[in-house]
Amino acid sequence: MSETVYSTPSARNSHVRWLLVLWLFMLSAVAYLDRVNISIAGGQIAQEFGISNVRLGLVFSSFLWGYGLFQTLAGWLADRYGPRLMLTAGVLWWGLVSVLTAAVPRSIGHAVVVFIAIRFLLGAGEAIMYPSSNQFVARWIPSHERGAANGVIFAGVGIGAGVTPPLISWFMLHYGWRSAFILSAIIGLAAGVVWYLAARDSPESHPSVSPAELSAIQKGIPKSASAGAPRLAWFDILTSGNVWILSFAYFCFGYVAWVFFSWFYLYLAKVRGLDLKSSALYATLPFLAMAVCSPLGGVVSDALSKQFGSRLGRCSIAAVGFALTAIFLVFGSAAHDSRVASIVLAGGAGSLYLSQSAFWAVSADLGGKSAGGLSGFMNMANQIGGALTAIVTPWFGDIFGWSTGFRVAATVAALGAVAWLFVNPRANLTSSSAAGIVPATFSEQKDTA
Repeated sequence: MSETVYSTPSARNSHVRWLLVLWLFMLSAVAYLDRVNISIAGGQIAQEFGISNVRLGLVFSSFLWGYGLFQTLAGWLADRYGPRLMLTAGVLWWGLVSVLTAAVPRSIGHAVVVFIAIRFLLGAGEAIMYPSSNQFVARWIPSHERGAANGVIFAGVGIGAGVTPPLISWFMLHYGWRSAFILSAIIGLAAGVVWYLAARDSPESHPSVSPAELSAIQKGIPKSASAGAPRLAWFDILTSGNVWILSFAYFCFGYVAWVFFSWFYLYLAKVRGLDLKSSALYATLPFLAMAVCSPLGGVVSDALSKQFGSRLGRCSIAAVGFALTAIFLVFGSAAHDSRVASIVLAGGAGSLYLSQSAFWAVSADLGGKSAGGLSGFMNMANQIGGALTAIVTPWFGDIFGWSTGFRVAATVAALGAVAWLFVNPRANLTSSSAAGIVPATFSEQKDTA
């Protein structure tokens, strides 16, 4: 009789949460395809519409202002309406804006203003991506698996940004830059439909989740994210010094990351003198490094958290990642050989992404049922840093040389490493007991060390 029970589908352990994490990886890749494509097409767009590098920087940064300003609202929407609906709506919005980009007529006046407005709208729509994914993590992923889950999700950043240069370059060479944005829209639409059909807002409501998987999820979900838990008040979030330190560290992350997302391709082509194909090839290296190091950092962070507690597990990997980034940026920008410089700088991008999963694992644990709102606030700081670098990096390059721009980014990375030393993943944002933040499966007595 027992053999019959174990052979039934309901008794077998499913892995639905990880299948959905993999699809969030795909949506993450699509999001970065949509946001990075313009940095590859930027040269042709600038030539066609007579846009200078400084004004092109304003176009790049307008995405980040839209993305950053709508983070908090996006987090609130994700908390209220759930990740299934909000991510589907978001992906459809991205596709519509990509089509609008391709439809800008060559004869239009004030083209810079038009592109700024379109990119701002894209940023506002993409703001829903990571607050929603973090709300999914808070509802679906046990705390001791959140580093790995976020690492996989954010590996999509590296894959999406890494695939973009050769893919967009090929389409630009054969069909023009407008076709590349149409392609982005089609890919996004397909990914959004699959997400809506496959996802549910909670494991309890998903028909394919086995009782064994549901039990494993429920045992590992903090009480702060359980169905009966209250949402955090914004007063609790905004008056938490821990949240502000975490957000400052993510500001530093965004400043450094967007040196690669906005300017690395053009830096290789115009400053290092690589041709279009070589630039596209070497421009993929930072993003491939991100794709490898994001899940690696998450797995290592989870392992350290289980062994030594979340304070050491989350904070140490993040601080080390930032410190290595600073070193790679200084030495990479000083290299004389363009290909060596590309490889060393790519090491800086990969090191930075060792810390990525820690940000989102900590914000999910701290936020609980309000993980979308808290992480949205944190991610707003990230985008402010990115918008700043999109504007000031070419300014540094034109006046002081591009090596100075990378050294400034290295300094910001060092500040991020210091900030992580003061983050407490176990901080209480409400008067509830500490046991309600992270389940007892962690070795939390070690966090006090």
